[in-house]
Amino acid sequence: MSDNKPSDPTSDPAQSVPEGAIETKQIISAESGPAAPVPDAVKEAAQERPQAAAAQPQPAAAGGFKAADDSAPWPQTWKLIAARFRALSDKAGRRMMQRTLKIGISARIFHPEEGAKGLRGRTLQYLEESIAQWVMSRNVLVFMIPTVNTNGLVHPSSIRLRDYAKHLDGLVLQGGADVSPQSYAQAATRPEWGGDRVRDMYELELLHEFIEAGKPVLGICRGCQLINVAFGGTLYQDIATDVPTSIKHVNDEYDRLHHAIQFPPGSSLATLFNAHGGEQSEWVVNSIHHQAVRDLGRDLTVEAISGSDNIVEAIRYRKASFVMGLQWHPEFHRAGGPQLLDCTPILDGFLRAARETRF
Repeated sequence: MSDNKPSDPTSDPAQSVPEGAIETKQIISAESGPAAPVPDAVKEAAQERPQAAAAQPQPAAAGGFKAADDSAPWPQTWKLIAARFRALSDKAGRRMMQRTLKIGISARIFHPEEGAKGLRGRTLQYLEESIAQWVMSRNVLVFMIPTVNTNGLVHPSSIRLRDYAKHLDGLVLQGGADVSPQSYAQAATRPEWGGDRVRDMYELELLHEFIEAGKPVLGICRGCQLINVAFGGTLYQDIATDVPTSIKHVNDEYDRLHHAIQFPPGSSLATLFNAHGGEQSEWVVNSIHHQAVRDLGRDLTVEAISGSDNIVEAIRYRKASFVMGLQWHPEFHRAGGPQLLDCTPILDGFLRAARETRF
């Protein structure tokens, strides 16, 4: 038992220590017996508490609290979130731009022959090999787009042509049968020029859906004529009959028949090919058509004409980023020899528009 008397609180030198330090001292005394001298570290901590208290949020004029440090955590957090979002968006954009393009090509239709057996007695939809290979030469995926029938009794489906326009990046309208005069409100002047009304209705809808979706369209031969009809234009049902002074645009030589074309000054094709090959007045293309654009449809411009008879050889729709029709077959040009127009720049322009509008 110690002979020392308990310290008198009123006379203890620690009386001047702040309240927090006194509480610490009293806890120590209660557990250990008589009060021990207060450690210097405790004294220093007690002296710092008023300064820490001064750093606490002070009441703002509007009744809230205002942080003494202006660098609050929320602005920094939002900056980090925004930076992360931009990084993810840029990454997604790069992936989208690098994704292989998916190009749809309209189907040719073989209608059943009366009394025929086997495949000739069935409806066939097919893709001409050369057009597919020409488009794929730029390392893109090609899909033939079949006709759709939501009212089919055997195999009903809810798939529509609009779904193809939504998921594909562009459309090529391939060549084939004549456009029916019924599609531009005329009657066929000869039975053999009646055309394919069924295919017209299918491709007109397909063209409409891709334009509505903001996707590029390239029409080849019949496809060029169909674009003109879609916008209210008409056709020569037979060039040789309707334009007696014209040159031959089709004969038994098929893709070996060639003629010269010209690009009107100011046309996009004139600008494109002058940039690639210098100033030139004429280019040579194949000629495999007995029908052609007659009255130009609304909002269309002429991009090329036949050099000697002024038959329209290419058109463009002005109110879209890329809707163009070529009367010749660019897919046959490389095989036709070096003298034929290299149409790769046209294909590249079409695919560039597909990349830019895929979003």
